[in-house]
Amino acid sequence: MTTSINRAELASLVERGAQLIEVLPAREYQEEHLSGASNIPLKKLDAEAVSGLDRANPVIVYCWDSL
Repeated sequence: MTTSINRAELASLVERGAQLIEVLPAREYQEEHLSGASNIPLKKLDAEAVSGLDRANPVIVYCWDSL
């Protein structure tokens, strides 16, 4: 299920154990990313890439696009 959240909700969820994943290309992630975020580039997002995520906690996926 997809749900949009604001910054306050993001902070609260992460504080309670949610996992923050940025799906930016690796180069863009290295240039700038949200504090505490892990990187799984969208083009590499598959079952193997997400196998290390904790299924007991929510996953927040973030992608910034300047277009």
